[in-house]
Amino acid sequence: AVVEGAAGTEPPLKCDELRLGQYPERGRGRDRGGWRGLDNSTQEPMNCTNHTAYVQCLPAPNITCKDHLGIEKVFTGNEVGFYKPIACRNVNGYSYKVAVALSLFLGWLGADRFYLGYPALGLLKFCTVGFCGIGSLIDFILISMQIVGPSDGSSYIIDYYGARLTRLTITNATFRKMQTYP
Repeated sequence: AVVEGAAGTEPPLKCDELRLGQYPERGRGRDRGGWRGLDNSTQEPMNCTNHTAYVQCLPAPNITCKDHLGIEKVFTGNEVGFYKPIACRNVNGYSYKVAVALSLFLGWLGADRFYLGYPALGLLKFCTVGFCGIGSLIDFILISMQIVGPSDGSSYIIDYYGARLTRLTITNATFRKMQTYP
């Protein structure tokens, strides 16, 4: 199948404009050693830099498209046609499971705050027995909801299909449609 425009007379698309079914992504499928392209210790792509990783995309067999140099090429399914950017997170070794367990069982001693890199708050919680239990409960909720994270600004290490939360925010760049009343 040759990828052409709607009229059939237009030149082939650039490879990075192919539709989702016209290329498989190398590094996203299952392999004998687990997920290909994922670091087992961080559960993030191996080549993650500046919150972006690039995944190899191979156009399906007999797809004609222009590569990154503008050369029209017919692919066999084994050549890399383009690299697709995907979002990834910066992680530095702080486990979400460990942080929640420390907060639940040793939060009244401040162990959760020491683990996350907040020694002053950890010492304060230790001296006040977790602010008489109230501070421990609040910290458990904040850590469980991933509102409080590691002090270095990195993200938690969470399993690939784990309980990862994404915060939704409204900024000036976010489109907001004005509501009209009938």
